[in-house]
Amino acid sequence: MAAYSAIRMLPTRTQLSQAYPLASRIDEDGRLQLGGCDALELAREFGTPAYIVVEDDLRARAQTFVEAFRARTTNFDVLFASKAFPCTAVCRVLASEGIACDVASGGELALALRGGFDPARIYMHGNAKSIDELHQARAAGVGHIVIDNADEIERLEAVVGAGPPQPVLLRVTPDVRGETHEKISTGQADSKFGFSMLDAPAAIARVENSPALDLEGLHIHIGSQILELDPFRRAIEAIATLGDFDTYNLGGGLGVAYTSAQEPPRISDYVAAKVDTAHRVLGPGKRLLDEPGRALVANSTVTLYTVQSVKRNVSTWVAVDGGMSDNLRPMLYGAVYEAQVADRFTQSAEGGGTPSRLTGKHCESGDVIVHAVELVDPRVGDVIVTPATGAYGHAMANNYNGVPRPPVVFVSGGDARVVVRRETYDDLAARDVDG
Repeated sequence: MAAYSAIRMLPTRTQLSQAYPLASRIDEDGRLQLGGCDALELAREFGTPAYIVVEDDLRARAQTFVEAFRARTTNFDVLFASKAFPCTAVCRVLASEGIACDVASGGELALALRGGFDPARIYMHGNAKSIDELHQARAAGVGHIVIDNADEIERLEAVVGAGPPQPVLLRVTPDVRGETHEKISTGQADSKFGFSMLDAPAAIARVENSPALDLEGLHIHIGSQILELDPFRRAIEAIATLGDFDTYNLGGGLGVAYTSAQEPPRISDYVAAKVDTAHRVLGPGKRLLDEPGRALVANSTVTLYTVQSVKRNVSTWVAVDGGMSDNLRPMLYGAVYEAQVADRFTQSAEGGGTPSRLTGKHCESGDVIVHAVELVDPRVGDVIVTPATGAYGHAMANNYNGVPRPPVVFVSGGDARVVVRRETYDDLAARDVDG
């Protein structure tokens, strides 16, 4: 563990946007402090690119979700959608805060178990679960499996056989679309996920008549990075016509601030919208589940880079030592981020620096992390920080161009520790069997 006991705790002079982890600040020298650690010292100690996770932020957001639900109902559970940040250490922190877990593959199941989640509070998702994954879920004692399609009903019945019935939820697509990118929208009628509202009644009857399956309720999810509350209400209202069940998994989808311009709903307002609507249209006393993923982890984390070149032609291209191998979201569906020089912050995210394009090192013209950003006098060797990379950064990291994946570093109280080490070149060849 690396300690930074000499970090100065001095007043902030520059206002950070809400995209940064809680309690992050700029000291009087203009240097970013994360969890009591200096960002430049972290870059020197652990190298770049690196994911820096403020552990206290993770814990605070978990507590806020639990408290918001507890204020409105006694029969609930908050599930970490582990696809957002499938990391043993992250799982361990959230499990210790009383959060349950949902997984969408055998690998995520293995990480959740390794991270300390109670198998009885793990929910297995996925639109194409294999026989092996279903066997793994049964062997682990997973509490619930979420049935996505008719083929899966027969597959799961075969896995259960003459054993004890498997508790299940049935995923329904409520034909409600939130305002988000089409690639992360899941609630529309034409979706790869779940049973349509037309097909759901027959599927419900089929599962209810199965001796191998115990249908406890319904599951819905309308998409991710949703910044308005009405679609959540409409989705719950839609499934009220499908019958009366003990349990309703209301999905997740609450958006987060990736930039200073974004204003997501407060967690308490999001929870109120869902719980109050459920009580109104589904009835009191129902067990309500919610699956925040990015809203638990996105803003806990920043990525640190080092500038490798500054090129000026039509634009100013500031190239760093990472890119689409550590943050695929901008290239995959146009996600927008902020960026700053870690020791020369602008007074706001909108102005005060050199208009630039923050680009990665990969052999693709589309490898641009931020298309329009103002950086203060960017130079080779600068440490650049992009906030809100806790959701789907590490999860989607890859080895394009043979680039090793970055480490994950936890910071808290001025201490820093590696929880996932940086990959090596030997790791790139670790699965080779010839040569």
